[in-house]
Amino acid sequence: MMFEPGLLEAVRDRFHHADCCPFQGPRAFFENAGGSLTLKAAVERTAELMALPDNQGRSNPASQALMEVIAQGRRDMKLLLGASSGEVFIGETGTELLGRLIRNAILASDGSRVVGSHLEHPATFSACRRWAEVAGLDYEQVPFDKTTTVVGVEQYRPALTPDTVVATIIHASPVTGMHVDVGAIASEIRAVAPECFIIVDGIQHAAHGRIDIDDYGVDGYVVSGYKLFSRHNFGVAWVSDRLATAPHDQLDGVAANVWELGTRDASAYAAFSEVVRYLEWLGAEVTTDTDTMAPRGLIEQAAAAIRAQEQDLVDAMMWGTGGLPGLGQLDKVSVIGPATSEHRSGMVSFMIDGMDSLVVVDELNADGVRTHARKRDHYSAGVLEPLGIENCVRASLSHYNSRAEVEQMLATVNRLAGS
Repeated sequence: MMFEPGLLEAVRDRFHHADCCPFQGPRAFFENAGGSLTLKAAVERTAELMALPDNQGRSNPASQALMEVIAQGRRDMKLLLGASSGEVFIGETGTELLGRLIRNAILASDGSRVVGSHLEHPATFSACRRWAEVAGLDYEQVPFDKTTTVVGVEQYRPALTPDTVVATIIHASPVTGMHVDVGAIASEIRAVAPECFIIVDGIQHAAHGRIDIDDYGVDGYVVSGYKLFSRHNFGVAWVSDRLATAPHDQLDGVAANVWELGTRDASAYAAFSEVVRYLEWLGAEVTTDTDTMAPRGLIEQAAAAIRAQEQDLVDAMMWGTGGLPGLGQLDKVSVIGPATSEHRSGMVSFMIDGMDSLVVVDELNADGVRTHARKRDHYSAGVLEPLGIENCVRASLSHYNSRAEVEQMLATVNRLAGS
């Protein structure tokens, strides 16, 4: 069920630049897969803490306060990720963290195979290729289903052997918008290779649904701050107790499970905490049973509400709103993936017959609708080439978008498609 107007207004009011670009002017923002809108509270808290000259580990009140901010940030990371064990830490970006986890998992392993999929982002497959070669291991990327644009157990199973030491899974594709069943894939991997390190790229998924690490049976999970309502220049990684103590870069003399290198940026931990506080607020807004509900329950309620709101917006994109036909109803428009799919998470990628998608993006932008073109570059070729697609328009939404914005986008698409 879509948000009531009052709730949607309250949600949008918590984000910077919800309806207006400071450089372009008024616009509808459907480029959330490239980076979400940023919570005002995350920006304010960042500025407050970045102004402080003090560092952690000192004997003064400011230092002690910063250490508590970091500790709270770690607790909030585990809370949002649904992780009751393991370690969490911040790195430069999600891409950098995935590279670290994959490198150390491969170098700590005794086997011969690394397995991933063609649905993945180069953040995982680039690291797998490099470090598998360094370690003398075979690396295989399994295909995804070209009809559903989803990868599953059926695709992973033939590639799995008992000597598979590292496997990667992408939770949701930033090209197709489809999410996969991480738990089912991980369970199949464990059945064949119980000691395999399983590492998940959760960067695209995190803003669109629940994360339940305790239920997945994996060893690593990574998200990026700027795609999860926060800011650039940090990513968050969770590692299982087993991966946490595998050999990795660290300072001499620290505990075996420490992955943090150097002085922490307390403002990044605080910014992540503000995301968690926002989700708790949203969870309380969409349920009446808040008196006995724990913070994790509120986050789960928020995730369900976000999923429902985004599904309503996807349906409007596909089947029309405001009297305008949707993408799935226009003869000259082709949508990547099934017209209806339980795997679709806040994104529709499409093409208009006879038009270069880069031109379509420019036309939409001129009409005040921000989208993005995915093409056969190092980011997206692994997904587009198997589909036989040169480029596409990616319209990626979030729960703070509105049907009015969808209508604005459809007006331009209908004009371009000759409807």
